[in-house]
Amino acid sequence: MTTDSSQPSILLIAGHWLGAWAWDDVAEHLTAAGRRAIALTLPGLDADDPDRASRTLDDQAVAIEQAAAAESQPVVIVAHSGANAPVSLVLDRRPELVERVIWVDSGPVSPGTVFAPDLPADMDDLPLPPFDALSQQASLEGLSAEVLERFGARAVPEPGAVLRQAVELTNDARLQVPTTVVCCSLPSAQLMELANAGHPMFAEVAKLEHLDVVDLPTGHWPMWSRAQDLAKVIAAEGALRVG
Repeated sequence: MTTDSSQPSILLIAGHWLGAWAWDDVAEHLTAAGRRAIALTLPGLDADDPDRASRTLDDQAVAIEQAAAAESQPVVIVAHSGANAPVSLVLDRRPELVERVIWVDSGPVSPGTVFAPDLPADMDDLPLPPFDALSQQASLEGLSAEVLERFGARAVPEPGAVLRQAVELTNDARLQVPTTVVCCSLPSAQLMELANAGHPMFAEVAKLEHLDVVDLPTGHWPMWSRAQDLAKVIAAEGALRVG
């Protein structure tokens, strides 16, 4: 199918331990729908990079900025899970590059957020935990044994510097970027209740000026458990205009 050049390009950014490969199924559906989809592997998550463990959160933000700036018009950024830290930095530093941000089972972080403040300074990176431990932190609902095997085989340890760095945010223009939150492992009603109550994980959501919320019930990795449905949500939300 011919790509619709009137629509913004879609940058797909997965969370911790994952590269561009995590979006293969979603990207295929978006391309079939005529959308230009670009999946990114952030610095530090390329298994072939000999210096990957020294990559920083700033490195990741710069890579996203460069990919967005290379497009002919502002882009739609799709950020899953732990991609929220570098994407929040991009929204703060270069909001004009972003037509809309779509958070997938994720959301914008608050100023000063550190993902793993207790991670030891001498720990270069954090490998993917065993699935029994991971399931205590995030829902694995909808993931087959085959998917889990691929996840474990292709996951890349997350750089320690990325996990220890505070996210410094100073530009309130980030709050004006049109936003969609796709709620998967947490229903939207519960998310908004927590946001309005000032819960630190969701406080920024309550400050957003243009917010849409979509429920897509499944586990924390919907790009695998509900790839086609997620692609439809991304295509629809990525075509929305404000005003």
